Amino acid sequence: MCESSGNWQRDSGNGYYGGLQISLSSWQAVGGVGYPHEQPADIQIAMAERLQARQGWDAWPACADQLNLG
Repeated sequence: MCESSGNWQRDSGNGYYGGLQISLSSWQAVGGVGYPHEQPADIQIAMAERLQARQGWDAWPACADQLNLG
C-alpha cells in the first residue's frame, strides 16, 4: 500500500513499476522477466523478497522510514 496504493499494474512514469515500485534494473537483477507491472502480484512479491534479501529495506527507503523498518 505504501508504494502504489495497492495498484499492481502501476507504471508511475518515474522508472519504478508495479505494486512494489521496483526499478527495471533491480527487477532484472533478481531474475524478473519483462516489467514488474506486467506480472501478477505473486511474482512481484517473490522478486521483491529476493530484492529485500539482497538490499534490505534500503530498496524502499520512503516506506521503510514511514513504517520504521530501517
